[in-house]
Amino acid sequence: MFKRHERATATPEVTITIDGAPYQVPSTLSVAAAVLMHQGAAGYRRHAAGGHRAPLCMMGVCHDCLITIDDAPNRQGCLVTVEQGMRVRRQLDEEAATAYRWDTVYHAGGDDGGERDDADL
Repeated sequence: MFKRHERATATPEVTITIDGAPYQVPSTLSVAAAVLMHQGAAGYRRHAAGGHRAPLCMMGVCHDCLITIDDAPNRQGCLVTVEQGMRVRRQLDEEAATAYRWDTVYHAGGDDGGERDDADL
């Protein structure tokens, strides 16, 4: 998915761990880019509603890049630059996907009997 341009200057590399496996990545990459580089978009993370997600905008707007970094869940991987020794874990299991999810009761129509729209969020 990602390749360095043949005329690009070399950058120092750091070692990060993605799902327990060590990888060498350029020190200038974001966490999201490093994961995409080595793991691809398939299975990047699972949304709290169960669907698959992967980084889309790569600039912090879409929140589809949420990932666990050094045991802190739901970090925006596109906004965090890799660092030596960083531990990254994709949020693939149901527990990680739902542990810190946003309250979506009203977003999906809700079940509290009250009617809400986006202006109430």
